[in-house]
Amino acid sequence: MSLPAVLLAAGPSPSPTPSESPTALVPSLQDAQESATNAASWVEQNWSTWLAIGLKVLLIVVIAVALRVAVRRAITKLIERMNRTVQTADGPSGGTALGSLLVNVERRRQRSQAIGSVLRSVASFIILGTAALMVLSAFQINLAPLLASAGVAGVAIGFGARNLVTDFLSGVFMILEDQYGVGDTIDAGVASGEVIEVGLRVTKLRGDQGEIWYVRNGEVKRIGNLSQGWATAGVDVTVRSDEDLERLKEKLAEVGEKMSREDPWNELLWGPIEILGLDSVFLDSMVIRLTAKTMPGKSLTVERELRWRVKRALDAAGIRIVGGTTVIPEEEPLDPTAGMAAPSAYSNTGSPQAQAATPLVAPPGAPR
Repeated sequence: MSLPAVLLAAGPSPSPTPSESPTALVPSLQDAQESATNAASWVEQNWSTWLAIGLKVLLIVVIAVALRVAVRRAITKLIERMNRTVQTADGPSGGTALGSLLVNVERRRQRSQAIGSVLRSVASFIILGTAALMVLSAFQINLAPLLASAGVAGVAIGFGARNLVTDFLSGVFMILEDQYGVGDTIDAGVASGEVIEVGLRVTKLRGDQGEIWYVRNGEVKRIGNLSQGWATAGVDVTVRSDEDLERLKEKLAEVGEKMSREDPWNELLWGPIEILGLDSVFLDSMVIRLTAKTMPGKSLTVERELRWRVKRALDAAGIRIVGGTTVIPEEEPLDPTAGMAAPSAYSNTGSPQAQAATPLVAPPGAPR
């Protein structure tokens, strides 16, 4: 068999696939080269813009962080300077005993910490919020829709949480105005007791029975602080109306003077015990009123001790203390029959008056 016949019997040889063809590899390499060239040219054209944006963002962040640190330190130093100024003014060289007693170091420290915390939080929010908006603006992001959405969300949240906002703002002003502090005894209207914690939203009070009241600052419409300034102790002494006023005044003055010299009442009393005079006069009694300025929150203690001493002194002097109401003198018992009417003649059925008033009875068989 000849060679051409063998080749024809074997059949035609398969043609190379496109992937195996050397000419098919050339376009793919050219496309990759063109893509790389375009990317390199695009990067070369925009790298300066990217670098400028990056440097701008970095500068904004650095300035914001530095400004935040500086403002927070300035606020801290300001609060510390205020505390030192108050301590100097209330010290033994620059203040009085009354002023030194009114100053509570722990209360002032907590109040200054609360004020500093509020100021630092507000400063951080303003600085960081402004920096975030500047960073977004540096990336050429349209802030108008974002600000509009934030405004709508803020209004919705503020409307839904208006009680929370009211409580927070009320707490801030209470702390800034120093209306009360830890350790004060206050009457908040909805509850009363000793302040054990002052927060921006809730104030904790401990009542007379040991209970703890959580009072929202927004619910407090009035505050009666019983621990600021001084308190007043008042005692009423009721004696008979025929007692000698000069002798009674002398005994009460001795009691007040002796109590003012003894411990610990000389510290609780911030003024002399004064005899104001006759407060009221009744038919069989009269009331003399005593009053004194005391340390805040100690008026009841001083009143109890003063009553004790007055009672002992008047008993020793033979002066009788009577009740505070007018005593009605006893009268002779009235005749229980004095208010009764005389017996009537009509009560006797056999009397002519009763017979005349008796209706006539029809005879039997008479028509009715």
